[in-house]
Amino acid sequence: MHKEILTLKSERNEIVKFEVLLDQVNEKFGLEDEKFINLKIACSEALINAIVHGNKESHHKKVYTEILYNSDQIMVRIIDEGAGFILSNVPDPTSEDNLLKESGRGIFIIKSLVDNFICNSTETGTEFVLKCYKQKDPV
Repeated sequence: MHKEILTLKSERNEIVKFEVLLDQVNEKFGLEDEKFINLKIACSEALINAIVHGNKESHHKKVYTEILYNSDQIMVRIIDEGAGFILSNVPDPTSEDNLLKESGRGIFIIKSLVDNFICNSTETGTEFVLKCYKQKDPV
């Protein structure tokens, strides 16, 4: 498994650094275009979540990222230094009461765009794991 690591400041403008790295990795990995665009959007949502909600945009906290890939899959880990949260307590953004809210859709979007999503959250931070599998060539 190949691994790329990047540490980001808790600033939204840092996301572009991760996107450049992800582009470079995908040049080697070769995820098909639509799936790669979905992964980029999901990673952007996860990074915004880590920077804004996890680290509260604190200049003293970092966001740690890893991109791991082999011939079959690409996995992205995004870890913040926030206080954590309980995933089951996140309101359903498709509920009628939440449809007009300006935020609260990030995790829903992430789950819908990647093949596998895992959230590990403790009082010292949250880890998001996003996986996409390379589609096999038709026989």
